[in-house]
Amino acid sequence: MAFFIRYLLKRAASLVPLLLVVSAAVFFLIRLAPADPITSITSGRRISDETRASLVRQYHLDRSLPEQYLIWLGNLVRGSLGDSFKHRQPVADLLKARFPTTIQLVVMSAILAVVLAIPMGVISAVKKNTVIDRAISALMVFCVSSPVFLNAIVLMLIFSMRLKWFPVFGAARTIGENIYYLFLPSLALSLNMVALMGRITRDRMIGELRSNYALALAAKGTRPARIIFAHCLKNTLIPVITVAGIQTGGMVVGAVLVERVYALGGIGALLIESIQSADYPMMQALIMFLVVLFLLLNLAIDIIYFVIDPRIRAAARNSQALGGNSGKT
Repeated sequence: MAFFIRYLLKRAASLVPLLLVVSAAVFFLIRLAPADPITSITSGRRISDETRASLVRQYHLDRSLPEQYLIWLGNLVRGSLGDSFKHRQPVADLLKARFPTTIQLVVMSAILAVVLAIPMGVISAVKKNTVIDRAISALMVFCVSSPVFLNAIVLMLIFSMRLKWFPVFGAARTIGENIYYLFLPSLALSLNMVALMGRITRDRMIGELRSNYALALAAKGTRPARIIFAHCLKNTLIPVITVAGIQTGGMVVGAVLVERVYALGGIGALLIESIQSADYPMMQALIMFLVVLFLLLNLAIDIIYFVIDPRIRAAARNSQALGGNSGKT
């Protein structure tokens, strides 16, 4: 357990320099846009020169960009995300209000993708070159080729407006109700991930089923179901987990489009609004949030690797042992 904690802390510490570089890139690139933040603060109303000068001083816009960055970074380290130019409220409060909807949407999408993709990939591999395999492969090609916003519109037209099985717009107030309200948006967001994960599962499973250990188990009379699920599928999971982690991070970006189509009012809608209004504090906070979420997902993948793959644990122990020995010498 102590070794696992050291491994986790080492991986987490390696993210700090990357976050610093990303924060600087986000801060300076946002300010390349030809927009006037004072217009955002005043909502386009005409103001006097005295009022404009006061707002410039209040939001540190009279400082140089490096000074503004250091002020923002210092506030960020202290846990303050600043105040939104447009809403004139703390950014943290706005994020808290929108955060649950987006997270539920992404989590539901990831769960749906895993639940659909892995069984489809396994069935397609076991039934290789049959009608079932061809049908599943064709469905995967369609899913990976269809853009997220098109998935959202088509599913809305069929299941919401035509069949009336699901609501057309909006989200519910409770988590339980949101499972129903967010099912269709989650399905639309998950289809690309279903196709990629399903295809990788199929290809890896075919290779594992042809491997020497699988053939040896079959020769010994081991039940096919045990060979597939207890041995082959376990060895297939590592590349599948990699794709799942990367695609889940990408889902956060895709959620912007899905939230727009279904009017969910999550973080995606807030990001588009902040870009349109040149709301610097909101844009910075949202982009950093997306970056941190993506990095945490990758950290979670590393942890899952460490737990399920003994080869990675052995490599980490050997690396630590070599480091300790070199330190002693």
